[in-house]
Amino acid sequence: MSLPTPRPDLAALEGYHSPQLTVDVRLNTNESPFPPPPEFVDAWLRDLAASPLHRYPDRGATELRAGIAAHLGQPVERIFAANGSNEVLQTLLLTYGGPGRSALVFEPTYALHSHICRITGTGVLTGERTSDFRISPTEAAMLIRAERPAVVFVCSPNNPTGTVEARATLEAVLGAVIDSGHGLLVVDEAYGEFADFSALELVTDDVPLVVSRTYSKVWSLAALRLGFCVAPPAVVEELEKVVLPYHLSTATQTAGVAALAFRDEMDARVHTLVSERHRLAESLARLPGLTVYPSGANFVLVRPDGDGHALWQRLVDRGVLVRDFSRWPRLDDCLRITVGTAEENDRCIAALRETLET
Repeated sequence: MSLPTPRPDLAALEGYHSPQLTVDVRLNTNESPFPPPPEFVDAWLRDLAASPLHRYPDRGATELRAGIAAHLGQPVERIFAANGSNEVLQTLLLTYGGPGRSALVFEPTYALHSHICRITGTGVLTGERTSDFRISPTEAAMLIRAERPAVVFVCSPNNPTGTVEARATLEAVLGAVIDSGHGLLVVDEAYGEFADFSALELVTDDVPLVVSRTYSKVWSLAALRLGFCVAPPAVVEELEKVVLPYHLSTATQTAGVAALAFRDEMDARVHTLVSERHRLAESLARLPGLTVYPSGANFVLVRPDGDGHALWQRLVDRGVLVRDFSRWPRLDDCLRITVGTAEENDRCIAALRETLET
């Protein structure tokens, strides 16, 4: 007896992996370095204890969606919530992508965009970023009008480069999508709170624009898997038809609601991490043989003059784990460093200085 084979188009697909090692300083997965406030945990557990766990969760995530809408100053009809922003992206592709349709990504960018495309049977079109990792609005518009993709992904701030696209660029890309008469622009703002501009300002009820966000970073809730998007109500209605019923657990929904009461703490963490990002980038820029790229996220991309993978290993040997992008296309020798606590950042700076100056 033999087991069935998977879909032929998945045969060469590799899973998404971020290697984990036992080290003192872990700066490789863009998590918040701070746990959620103890007061939040207490409030969440009280709410969870009072929940009817023998019943299915609220399928419409009514209280959660209302809370997110109020937090963002958006109509509740524009809010769709899911298990992390990755499930938001998957649901968008299940709804608007699929066989016979394609999605456009601008490389280098978040690997899950093309990965989820392939899982959902959506074709992948690739646009190239400029040498400073930005999207050329002119070239993007030409590609969109020529290929007419069903979905256009723009990650801003971009992972793994940290690049924040200008409002004018996003408006140009959105204009091209509208002019094509076909497609949806999805702006992935997993790191949006760390940047100076958000595409949320451009969302309206009649424009084909979706902005996705996550609770994983500034809300310190990566373990609970909660994300959402802001989109025209008609898009939200279609997503609700496709997503699995009761997909968002009561534990996750109550956590998302409870977290919204701690907005001041979230804002303080954003300020701290942005300040640390500036300090980290300035310190790294003073090291010999290291190029530091501008970032609007909670991480910094760097490129040494020499072998990036060898530098990554020397950092691991010193108890510091960062993300190794050195062998990725378009990112030769690059390493991505998550902003940690001040102490973790100091350890990382010291380890890099030791390896680069000797």
